[in-house]
Amino acid sequence: MENIILVDTADRPVGICEKLEAHAKPMLHRAFSIFLYSDGQMLLQRRNRNKYHSGGLWANACCSHPRAGETLEEAASRRLREELGIQAPLTELFSFLYFAQFSKHLFEYEYDHVFLGEYSGTPDFNPDEAEEMRWVQFSQLRRELVEHPEAFSVWFLSAAPRVLDCIEAQSKPPAVVKQ
Repeated sequence: MENIILVDTADRPVGICEKLEAHAKPMLHRAFSIFLYSDGQMLLQRRNRNKYHSGGLWANACCSHPRAGETLEEAASRRLREELGIQAPLTELFSFLYFAQFSKHLFEYEYDHVFLGEYSGTPDFNPDEAEEMRWVQFSQLRRELVEHPEAFSVWFLSAAPRVLDCIEAQSKPPAVVKQ
């Protein structure tokens, strides 16, 4: 049994709840999504088909929920090790609230903190979490999001374009001001 942190719409903790109960009610809870990139490519994970929701869909490198008493940064580092067998420095980019209903008694209602890290390599992913991983060029990913949205998790559809915009804004040279 895994307990997660319930929050209000300002991400203030309001209690603790068992993860599956929070997803069955629905109850707003704290979560995080980790995006990894390198050389104009993003690392994607195809979620294991046996996951209780969004199985078989493409998503970011990994995601999860912090535990009570654990900072978001500690939780993100822990999940990178558990899910992908890697370590990478991470920076929180933004957060957003989203709601999705998957069935009569299965919901996602999350205050999702989005982390970004630069990583190059081949992760040793946990097959209970992911079926496969792939690197995809930013431009190709933007096309896939438009042409095949059904292939991606709901949170990824919301967060990925913003993450790509942040990465691409960082890589642009500063504008030259003529005097």
